[in-house]
Amino acid sequence: MRQQELENWLLASLSDFKLSQSEALELRDILPRLINDDIAYTRNKAFQLARELVHTGGDNAVATLLWLEKISKVIDNFRQSETFSLAEAHFSPGEDCRRQLLDLLVSARESIDISVFTISDDRLAEAILTAHKRKVNVRLITDNDKASDQGSDIYYLIDQGLPVRMDATENHMHHKFAVIDKKVLVNGSFNWTRSATDYNQENILVTDEPKLVSAYLAEFERLWQEFK
Repeated sequence: MRQQELENWLLASLSDFKLSQSEALELRDILPRLINDDIAYTRNKAFQLARELVHTGGDNAVATLLWLEKISKVIDNFRQSETFSLAEAHFSPGEDCRRQLLDLLVSARESIDISVFTISDDRLAEAILTAHKRKVNVRLITDNDKASDQGSDIYYLIDQGLPVRMDATENHMHHKFAVIDKKVLVNGSFNWTRSATDYNQENILVTDEPKLVSAYLAEFERLWQEFK
């Protein structure tokens, strides 16, 4: 990647004054392909762009500094260990959890395995469907009782061709986790519903710790076979 392309990437990321989850993952993928001089250029250019906006002042100055901090963290983690260790916690009510889920769904390149009690947030359902349409291998496990609730998006997703399996027991499939590209795990109390974003005290944890990712993938595969 040329330095002009790196600058353009930084400018695009800075346009909304935040480094999204998908952008952090993209930067993680870019760094191994750069020579040391270009990695240094990326850091220096990020500082230059941020400095110009901070000196201007205004409401976006603090957000710009947070963007710069995250850019620096990704680069530092890469240089120290040549891997990008992802460990983040997010909370609701508010947009934090939903925004992270949307970022992860958008960032998926190969696969999305979702095991959640219910989905009734149309924005999340559409992001899942969009990934499916761009040929990401999406699989969904959910609860049969909740699938028929008013506002549920489950049968809509089934009608659009999404592979979905449900438990058929008197008990509930109560998990709320997803694995992106078999590399990133998101797990927590957060239901994929509008009320979880708008009203409830909920949380998600996002990590790429291999042992945790492997454990949840194994649980997903077990349930996928059980509910076929």
